[in-house]
Amino acid sequence: MGASGMIVIPYVFLLMLLLSLLMGLSLILMGDTYIRKEYKQIILMIIVLVISLMLQNYFEYRLATDWTSRTWRTIVSIYGYSVRPVLIVLFYYTILDRKKMLLSWILVCVNAVIYLTALFSPIVFSISEKNHFMRGPLGYTCHIITFLLLANLFLLTIKKTLHKDKLGAWIPFFNTLVIILAVILDSMGNGLSPITLLTGAVVVACILYYCWLHLLFVREHEHDLEAQHRIQIMISQIQPHFLYNTLSTIRALCRKDPEMAAEITEKFGSYLRQNLDSLSLTGMIPFQKELEHTMTYTDIEMVRFENIDVEYDIRETDFSVPPLCLQPIVENAIRHGVRIREQGRIRVSTDQKEGYYEIRVEDNGVGFDVSHMKEADESHIGIRNVRERIETMCKGQLIIDSRKDEGTTVLIRIPAEQS
Repeated sequence: MGASGMIVIPYVFLLMLLLSLLMGLSLILMGDTYIRKEYKQIILMIIVLVISLMLQNYFEYRLATDWTSRTWRTIVSIYGYSVRPVLIVLFYYTILDRKKMLLSWILVCVNAVIYLTALFSPIVFSISEKNHFMRGPLGYTCHIITFLLLANLFLLTIKKTLHKDKLGAWIPFFNTLVIILAVILDSMGNGLSPITLLTGAVVVACILYYCWLHLLFVREHEHDLEAQHRIQIMISQIQPHFLYNTLSTIRALCRKDPEMAAEITEKFGSYLRQNLDSLSLTGMIPFQKELEHTMTYTDIEMVRFENIDVEYDIRETDFSVPPLCLQPIVENAIRHGVRIREQGRIRVSTDQKEGYYEIRVEDNGVGFDVSHMKEADESHIGIRNVRERIETMCKGQLIIDSRKDEGTTVLIRIPAEQS
């Protein structure tokens, strides 16, 4: 085979390696339940085009040594220059709406038309009688269009992902830089190669883009689970017995005190609306808003249970809390603490301490054994939900001190820097 054969052998191994990576990616992609069907189709199309470019690279390399194949070499070269920008455009589909792709496809079509002129004109390139490649005045059209598409892809990627996921944005950012570098190095090369650097760069980009998409959709799935969790929290706060009993109370008041019935109906509607609004809240809310929600709830309960009295000593309201963190605590105190007392009392107070804001809920209820909090009974699930959100959303604390037959005190501490 001579020296030329010795040069080709490493490229054969490289070709097999790249093909193995692409085939492995295809198999993994087909079994991935997170990535949407349309994105799977896009990546598969990219893989097919990359494989075709590998074959194009190889055939062009082989045809360059055959002086009788000038026409075939021209056709193969036209295909390579026409398809390369298509690969970049396909990557657009992972970050751009399909309706905004028209201009990119126009550039791809213009590039293909320009290179088709090589069949009858040397304006882009020609193959000499000695089978030498000669670039024409428009010979860098593919490189320029590819660079423009890559630059736009780079900007779109940064705009779409950097503010959402700074770490994940580095994957498409790295892909774009690698492809640009490969295009530059390929254009600087003086000789033919069975595999171009751009082909290898696109294989790497396919794998990394797949990893990026997988991470994005896994996070979307996690967000869906969080949304379901918020729904469960909301449902846990609107217990059926409370709905039924409140409606029964309103019905009874309609006969003996219509004005009070109208007032409670309005408060009940406000209570339901505030609970439903909490479904769309993923961040902190002003404490004043949570306090108003709690007061709405206690106003309804004090009408239902005349033996219950709830008082407020609010000294600080200028801080933020996770939604539905105070109302469930007060509800728990009423349902499982003071409701059976002859004179049940709940006191809600707030104050600012050194480095944190404190919310205190005290009652003279029946109390309970704090060591049994880990048990998954109804009276403790709501408390654990509140504690989890306080700890994860604002790095706060929920502390419970309860004694049987004496009452319960719940402290919520919100770090000042988180408010």
